[in-house]
Amino acid sequence: MESILIKTTQLLLSLSILVVLHEAGHFMFARLFKTRVEKFYLFFDPWFSLFKVKKGETEYGVGWLPLGGYVKISGMIDESMDKEAMQQPPQPWEFRSKPAWQRLLIMLGGVLMNFIFAFVIYIGVLYIWGEEYLPTENVKYGIVVNETGEKIGFKTGDKILTVDNQYIEEFHKIVPTIVLDEAKTVQVERDGQKIDVEISGEDMALMLKSKGIWTIRDPYDIRIGKLAKGYPAAEAGLQENDVLGAVDGNSFEFYDQFSTYMASQKNSEVSLEITRDGQKMTKTVKVNEEGKLGFNAAFNNPDIFEWKTLKYGFLESIPAGIDRGVQTTINYLKQFKLIFNKETKGYESLGGFATIGNIFAPTWNWAHFWDMTAFISIILAIMNLLPIPALDGGHVMFLFGEIITGRKPGEKFLEYAQITGMILLLALVLYANANDIIKMINGTF
Repeated sequence: MESILIKTTQLLLSLSILVVLHEAGHFMFARLFKTRVEKFYLFFDPWFSLFKVKKGETEYGVGWLPLGGYVKISGMIDESMDKEAMQQPPQPWEFRSKPAWQRLLIMLGGVLMNFIFAFVIYIGVLYIWGEEYLPTENVKYGIVVNETGEKIGFKTGDKILTVDNQYIEEFHKIVPTIVLDEAKTVQVERDGQKIDVEISGEDMALMLKSKGIWTIRDPYDIRIGKLAKGYPAAEAGLQENDVLGAVDGNSFEFYDQFSTYMASQKNSEVSLEITRDGQKMTKTVKVNEEGKLGFNAAFNNPDIFEWKTLKYGFLESIPAGIDRGVQTTINYLKQFKLIFNKETKGYESLGGFATIGNIFAPTWNWAHFWDMTAFISIILAIMNLLPIPALDGGHVMFLFGEIITGRKPGEKFLEYAQITGMILLLALVLYANANDIIKMINGTF
């Protein structure tokens, strides 16, 4: 429950920052071109607002519906659907009275702000915290695959070598590379031999639906970490820092072998050898119905996997941060191909607010928070550029049409387009959040 609260808090804080900055982009360009802004709101305020104050010509406020935010620009058909104002003669301070190029910049202001902010965050994250990752070559015991990984063709103990014969330096980028680059093969070392694992469209669909296909294989060189109250380990008298040994006389080389054995002994008692303060002893423990004893495993040797840390000076962090922002943008754009691909069925993996919130860490970590905020900022920028009426991209599409043809769309046409776009967006939001609910019901979230 605590982790859900922390994730929710991070999501709301992140979205609040990004929404305010996005709307500030529209606001600044509007003011630059002397266009009146009637309202500037964080969250929507149907019927009432939580807070509002008027300064000059603009009312600033906080709404109660946390689905975004908005700026109400005079003389513009937007989500407010203010038809009465549009029936009055155009005024020089109104959006509709400005040249097309100025209106275009006003509409692109929010997206531009999101991109700039994301790049600034990446620069700051790399400068302050640097970059830590696990090199693929250092995953020396291979992987532990789940049911999905087995269906695709991977096996526990496989050591990942290359993807489409290209070496991936960062181990945790291997799966995203397979998916985003639509890889055809993955080269693994299995029992001392190099083997090609072929990836089909059906395999890609499985990967998109799954929470993961493998984890890093750990050696059975562990001790007991935090104990869960009410679970068999605590009730049997096991203590933190007890070193695990044989179980029912069985010795294990890897931790997944221990987990597999525990799963086979559900609701049964096992004899567990442990070492406590240098003294060996045996404890009888009953395995619960989930095949668990109820403790977090800790490595006896925490440096068993050698991670790599890159540190950046201020000047070095600027190009590195920009490059990271560009790569994140490119990778996110690649996902659109998967969404519309009938074979991979990427549209079934679309998620709503629960999916977005789930990308945040269950404990508060500022480096991770800002990294995810930059990622969401890029998502918001790209999504807002989609040529759907009611989004910035829809307005931009009509403005480009006006610049090319020299003819401005009729206000009735824009009004109907806005309504259509709002219905489409509502349908997309409902579909994405329905996917979240289905995943929760199926236990695949």
